Amino acid sequence: MLLKRNNGPRKLVNTLKTLHPWSLIALLATLILLFGFQGEQILNQPLVIVLLSVPILIQVLFNSGLAYLLNRAVKSPHCVAGPSALIGASNFFELAVATAIALFGFESGAALATVVGVLIEVPVMLFAVRVINSTAGWYERGEGIQSYDECCPPDQT
Repeated sequence: MLLKRNNGPRKLVNTLKTLHPWSLIALLATLILLFGFQGEQILNQPLVIVLLSVPILIQVLFNSGLAYLLNRAVKSPHCVAGPSALIGASNFFELAVATAIALFGFESGAALATVVGVLIEVPVMLFAVRVINSTAGWYERGEGIQSYDECCPPDQT
């Protein structure tokens, strides 16, 4: 009896390669439409933008920092702590954008809030990534924490 070979991982990689450019095009098209409909409001209401931005900034920095430090306290490897901190700090604005548009339309205040969320969260998350990557040495010096090479050795197949 011949064993059927598992081609699932290869098929998944091929599917992701095919979908990647289309997903980027869809994301960019959505952002262009949103900014096109909301651009005037963003420029005309700077105080509203600041009032929406400051809590998002505080929340992302606080949650990512707290999650990162808690991961270190429980001795999670850095390759787990970094993504954990970013996932914990994410607001999933892409879901909020879709919901706001579907319920209230492109030109609504809800859509404006989600656009501001995207404008603020993306650069703040990139800053958090930079901090997490640049502190890997400090993180891994913690007692009992596995290094990246111990936790995630290169594939030897």
